[in-house]
Amino acid sequence: MNLTPLRLGFVPLLDMAPIVIAREMGFAQAEGLGLELMRAPSWSSLRDMLLWGQVDAAQMLAPVPVAMAMGLGGAVARLDILQVLSINGDVIGVSQDVAGRLRRAGHDFGFCDASRARDDLVRAIDRPLRIGVPFPFSTHVELVSYWLRETSIEYELCTIPPPRMADALAAGEVDAFCVGEPWGSVAVELGAATLLLPSRTIWAVAPEKVLAARHEWVKDNPALTGRLMRAIWRAAKWLGVPANRSITSDILARPEYVNAPVELLDRALRGEMVISAQGELRQVPDMIRFFDGAASFPWRSQAAWFAAQLAARHDLDLTRSIVTAKAICRTDLYRQNLRMAGADLPGASEKLEGSLHHPTAVASERGQMILAPDAFFDGQVFDASQYSR
Repeated sequence: MNLTPLRLGFVPLLDMAPIVIAREMGFAQAEGLGLELMRAPSWSSLRDMLLWGQVDAAQMLAPVPVAMAMGLGGAVARLDILQVLSINGDVIGVSQDVAGRLRRAGHDFGFCDASRARDDLVRAIDRPLRIGVPFPFSTHVELVSYWLRETSIEYELCTIPPPRMADALAAGEVDAFCVGEPWGSVAVELGAATLLLPSRTIWAVAPEKVLAARHEWVKDNPALTGRLMRAIWRAAKWLGVPANRSITSDILARPEYVNAPVELLDRALRGEMVISAQGELRQVPDMIRFFDGAASFPWRSQAAWFAAQLAARHDLDLTRSIVTAKAICRTDLYRQNLRMAGADLPGASEKLEGSLHHPTAVASERGQMILAPDAFFDGQVFDASQYSR
């Protein structure tokens, strides 16, 4: 069988799983694709690889295409968000010095209450914090900024590639971090970190990584785009089966992919997080999600939320920013290309972000589908529909 070559870029993280599984478990080959997976050392490198055509599509931080569409970061090309690769999967960790201060202040490291963790941090810290994040435009930055806003904590965000985060904390370059798994757990294994929160406690369905491609490439390659989307969607569906977690961990642990211990990858997939060198274990439902609850659908309202946060910090027009962000979410292509693969499709392309506190049935093309809780830790609700032109 002659396969059409297609280059996909990635940064080594647990949430690259749909890309790897599409290749390793034959979903790409079934669509006639020969995937070449190209590893990048950092998010800036991967963004440039995509912009310069060194890869055709890439695993990408969800806010990067939004920021680029808004004219931030110096890049001028448009990237389209084809589908979401992963929901959640990040952790916030602190140095042993900060962890000690928190324990002395009475924090129990329950790993489930963002409000209490924030308030205890305010009481325990009397100096500015340096917080490591993987990239200036990232879900990590948006969640940390949202979580710490309206507090007295002074902090500086320091950009550090994910595989270097544990070493940076151990070396004292930062006091805390927000990073995707397994690199937070690696920091715990090194004895450098205690984990404070999973990202889902700040926003219960924070879109972490997306499948992105240059708008012109998508326009010029409609059939190829559809084949890629179907392969990734079927891989995500496979990942949603609990029995497949062990195979996934074994594959991702390979040197050419994440190159991290199998047991750390497996723990994160299962939501069984060891948060300290003392072996404290916390159960985290939905630690990371790839498929269930329309996880891969590129909700325009999620991109709009990122745009609203970015517009506020960079003093940009709010409505224009949100309209621009919605336009790059290719819900049209998702519906067109994945309907034929058997995907159930939500009846709308945006929703009230933060409004769901329980699993909720909503209208879909097949009748109804169940969406997972999507609450923000502070109870806020974001309505993207009020911003339109």
